[in-house]
Amino acid sequence: MTNLTWFDGHISRKDRERLLKHTSFVVWFTGLSASGKSTIASVVEKELHRRGCLTYVLDGDNVRHGLCFDLGFSDADRNENIRRIGEMIKLFVDAGIIVLTAFISPFKAGREKVRSLFDEGEFIEVFTKCPVDVCASRDQKGIYKKAKRGEIQNFTGLSSPYEEPEHSEIVINTDQENPAEAAMKIIEYLDRSVLRRKI
Repeated sequence: MTNLTWFDGHISRKDRERLLKHTSFVVWFTGLSASGKSTIASVVEKELHRRGCLTYVLDGDNVRHGLCFDLGFSDADRNENIRRIGEMIKLFVDAGIIVLTAFISPFKAGREKVRSLFDEGEFIEVFTKCPVDVCASRDQKGIYKKAKRGEIQNFTGLSSPYEEPEHSEIVINTDQENPAEAAMKIIEYLDRSVLRRKI
């Protein structure tokens, strides 16, 4: 892009972190629809909020109501959806906020592109691993049934692929661990890593 210059203000990310008394980072939940991403992210957020941390959960459906309302579910649109989200959460982290995201984000390349926007250790990927039949049995929206009837095209896990992460920082088997157990596992990881960093 020509004729564009990044503007640096007088207040830095470190200044904001010192004000908030915690570091900022991303906890990126990825997994099939109904695998537990949003539920677990909300439980983690509640605990971080209890500790006095400034947090925000970004949910896939919510983002598609606004920022990404113009995108469909083709591979190209899914990639653009994740690209926009990555740029947005980069700004949130610069603002000193702990961001928890809940997006299917089915493609490895897209997830890795978002990871590349952050320094080492600032992007924590949580894979909510769950068999597709278990996810379908939990589906309160009825979208798996619609997808199986052919009413929804390009449905991840059925008619569109999900590329499982190979090197996630945390893997949660959500068919075996309940949301409270999963959240505690994540909080313990954060306590050992990013929340221990000096501000």
